[in-house]
Amino acid sequence: MSYGQIRLVETSGASGATSQQDNLGYSGVKASHKMAEIDSGRMSKYKSKINKVGQSYGIEPALIAAIISRESRAGNQLKDGWGDWNPQRQAYNAWGLMQVDVNPNGGGHTAVGGWDSEDHLRQATGILVTFIERIRTKFPGWSKEKQLKGGIAAYNMGDKNVHSYEGVDENTTGRDYSNDVTARAQWYRDNGYSG
Repeated sequence: MSYGQIRLVETSGASGATSQQDNLGYSGVKASHKMAEIDSGRMSKYKSKINKVGQSYGIEPALIAAIISRESRAGNQLKDGWGDWNPQRQAYNAWGLMQVDVNPNGGGHTAVGGWDSEDHLRQATGILVTFIERIRTKFPGWSKEKQLKGGIAAYNMGDKNVHSYEGVDENTTGRDYSNDVTARAQWYRDNGYSG
């Protein structure tokens, strides 16, 4: 793939806080793999769309599946397609399987398509690609795999919050977003989402 190979990206996996959502009692790559596996049954109904969109954007389908797993647990955490309730705004901050940020004070995107549609996956994957490309520009000396991981972190909290590779997740949700997503993607790649 043109954006680096997810299987080559270093990862420490999910933090204890992230793995706690499934009461796993452990963290790391093993926890990320388990959460990906838990979501895999629900994920299977989106597989053909994921593969199509991944091929179209040059993004490994496993990475799209991993973001879906992390963001919405393959749709299981959504309310009518919406997620990330914001009590201050009295509105949801994110839309769809990949949780596109619709908060005007955040990403400010407009929801495209149904929450589980190919249109939504295209929008979200396009946003991911934009962030990977911004990280490539910001850190031209990084390997493709480091740029990919930086782009994954930026998908969660914006490219302005990525300051170094060592601290790539210091500002992400759970302080583990790119590490957890990477580990989940590696599991999905080994379990039928290799494109």
